[in-house]
Amino acid sequence: MNLWKIAVLSMVLGNTYAVAECAKPDAPTLPNGATSAMEDMLAGQKAVKAFQAANIEYMGCLEAAFNAAEKTAQSSKGDEKTAAQATYDESIDAYNAAVSQEEEVAGQFNTEIRDYKAANAK
Repeated sequence: MNLWKIAVLSMVLGNTYAVAECAKPDAPTLPNGATSAMEDMLAGQKAVKAFQAANIEYMGCLEAAFNAAEKTAQSSKGDEKTAAQATYDESIDAYNAAVSQEEEVAGQFNTEIRDYKAANAK
């Protein structure tokens, strides 16, 4: 194997490793707005904000991975290109899933806030 192929293969494997190194945050457990106290709702809000901050870091890591994989795929051929494309696809799918999960958590928390307000209307 020539030096060029070794270098490209190292970059591809590095990209795959980079996706695996991105730490996906767990979605927070949200309070039940209809039955929770204000303190629980505030704790839920803090948990959502912490999740969103961690998710932004996760998506940044994925973005770096798919940018590197795309660059490798464009400059390589054969198995290296196939591996880089797979890494690119994997990181794009993970990025899109992270965006969807963040939207879902925010939407659910907004529902819990509405439920809290309805249950505590004076």
